[in-house]
Amino acid sequence: MLGSSLFVQGPESLLAERAVQTFVAAARRAEPDADVHRVDAATLDAGSFSELVGGSLFSSASIVVLEDISGLDQGLFDLVAETAAHPSDDLALVLVHSGGVKGKRLVDQLKKAKVAFADASAIKPWKLPDFVKAEAKRARIDLAPGAADALVEAVGHDARALASAVEQLAGDVTDDQVGVADITRYFAGRAEVSSFSVADDIMFGRTGDALLKLRWALDTGVAPVLLTSAIAGSLRGLGKYHDLRSTRMSEGDLARQIGVPPFKVKQLAQQSRQWSPAAIAAGVRAVAVADAAVKGAAHDPEFALEQLVSRLDAARRQG
Repeated sequence: MLGSSLFVQGPESLLAERAVQTFVAAARRAEPDADVHRVDAATLDAGSFSELVGGSLFSSASIVVLEDISGLDQGLFDLVAETAAHPSDDLALVLVHSGGVKGKRLVDQLKKAKVAFADASAIKPWKLPDFVKAEAKRARIDLAPGAADALVEAVGHDARALASAVEQLAGDVTDDQVGVADITRYFAGRAEVSSFSVADDIMFGRTGDALLKLRWALDTGVAPVLLTSAIAGSLRGLGKYHDLRSTRMSEGDLARQIGVPPFKVKQLAQQSRQWSPAAIAAGVRAVAVADAAVKGAAHDPEFALEQLVSRLDAARRQG
């Protein structure tokens, strides 16, 4: 891997870290004595960059990871791009960009030079069950049908949390196959996913359960803004479903258009029987008020959230 470069781009930190780790490990296998340097690109000037990529007194080989190249001095773009395009035989260079428009000229230069690329784009919600299945294969565990969907529903949409959950299952479950019951046993009631659980109970009309889980979530440290965000996301998803349900899209196409995992489409179909478009619109307005409250417009965020649950219940019933 010496004499090579890798450009890693995207906001999904788990995928970015894995790409960097794989590249660095391969370079270390090729040259065990190589110096490894991880540097914030914003701290570099031309001299320090040249020193990094030029080896040292103790080792002729260098493995250099430039973190967050969006913060690199624009005056260094040409030098860094040229080095990445034509690394010396004793250099392995990684450039990490978390996405966005900052540093776009350097990104364009790296792509034009056809520097090896690793995609760390955010995983689309409808692809999360496939991500879980890939993680299970990576961990050498067999998932029963429905288990991947159940894990996404229990843990949420954070890729790192899903990967950690699969790792925990691999270490703890001794059965030949991990099933939905295992998912429920291990992950029901997790504090960090209770915002999704509260939102689901609200959308299905389980108001009493929603209030109990809301209080439990707040007692265990879940940020109020996460709760309003989860509820708002559920309402937006249901609104999109209402707009699209008369089309002749497949379930997979609907999931992609709405921005949810495929298994959620069936849930949205069930919820749509209880929520009219007018009720959804009223719910969105109520969430906006509550979101402002938990961000400082009110003195008691917990009371604002309890009011929100009651108002959403009323909107659903009236709709």
